[in-house]
Amino acid sequence: MKDGGRLAAAIEVLTEVETRHRPVQIALRDWGAAHRFAGSGDRTAIGNLVFDALRNKASLAAAVEDGTPRSLILATYALTWEKGVAALAEALAQDQHAPDALTDEEQGRLAAPGNGVPAEHAQADVPEWLWPGFQSVFGDRAVEEGRALAQRAPVDLRTNTLKSDREKLLKRLAHTGAQATALSPVGMRIEAKPGSGRVPHVQAEEGYRKGWFELQDEASQLAALLAQAKPGEQVLDYCAGGGGKTLALAAAMQNKGQLYAYDADRLRLAPIHERLQRAGARNIQVRDPASTNLEDLVGQMDLVFMDAPCTGTGVWRRRPDSKWRLAEKALADRIEDQRHVLENASRYVKPGGRLVYVTCSVLPAENEDQAEWFLETTPDFKPVSALEAWKAVLPKAPEPRYVTERGDLLMTPASTGTDGFFVAIFERSH
Repeated sequence: MKDGGRLAAAIEVLTEVETRHRPVQIALRDWGAAHRFAGSGDRTAIGNLVFDALRNKASLAAAVEDGTPRSLILATYALTWEKGVAALAEALAQDQHAPDALTDEEQGRLAAPGNGVPAEHAQADVPEWLWPGFQSVFGDRAVEEGRALAQRAPVDLRTNTLKSDREKLLKRLAHTGAQATALSPVGMRIEAKPGSGRVPHVQAEEGYRKGWFELQDEASQLAALLAQAKPGEQVLDYCAGGGGKTLALAAAMQNKGQLYAYDADRLRLAPIHERLQRAGARNIQVRDPASTNLEDLVGQMDLVFMDAPCTGTGVWRRRPDSKWRLAEKALADRIEDQRHVLENASRYVKPGGRLVYVTCSVLPAENEDQAEWFLETTPDFKPVSALEAWKAVLPKAPEPRYVTERGDLLMTPASTGTDGFFVAIFERSH
């Protein structure tokens, strides 16, 4: 396919996402199934166009004064990808499968984008109703943080220290461009490629098949490290999902002690079994919510790790369509879910044990406000500084920019180069 056909396909997919409110991955998959002639390079370019248009939807719409799928895709090509108006006009003219040629009005707006100064939320590509929350946590850095959440995310890998070490893996993965991560001592990163570029398919690597590494964002790796799970402890991963942090905790425990993996949604838990086998993690007991309960664990755990259900505002780089689907009711529902899960998870912590509360959100309503609520309503827990844990496990790393008076910390793309993750730690006093 030529670029004109790719642009037409991207407009078609984005229209499907916008008008039928379909998840972008499903819309792209269905388009590919219906257009078998499109090669992998074509599908990558089309997907990149659609994802970048969603990442920068508000700022592009403000720049060209039009938020239709056609305008967003054309602006992505000309402005975000820096192809320019001339190259866009040529791509439209040279392909019979391309969209209609540029109108004079479109050409003028693309040639001189943004005559006025867009509102800050549009500059930051943050939904307007969420902007006060961003300002309350980020202050005068709110636009910078929003812009960072609108960039492409790298591919991050975690060395499985049960089977390998990072230096060996970096040599084996040199052809992928993998480099050591700046903060995680077991992380590796493959930077995102611009434009229509594609990153290597690391799941096809021998090291992935043999369990030498896992895909896991650096912030997620750091959250697991901050929990400081130790060999021989009794640990519960209460919202285990697909098991990424479960595996990181198992590696920290060196396969010693007992680690329980649980999730109320058994479908989310389903992928964990194959991952455990591949990783060689032998100290994990998966608790299926349909056939068992956790009553035997009440008051027994040295550590309960809780990656709470949340809005996912911290992972907008990877799921940009969720940014524009998020509604106020969904936030209210997540806050209620988090309190329910916090209450339940805290039951399993023994006196002197720790509860680690983690979200992939940057919103204070899901983060420090929830930590405050938990401490007010659960007097047998006291706060433990996540910042001090950071200093202990990452002695050479710079301290995070966003830290509360209690020591709760927030990682963000702009400040730590990671996804947005919040970590608070509590200890049961009696």
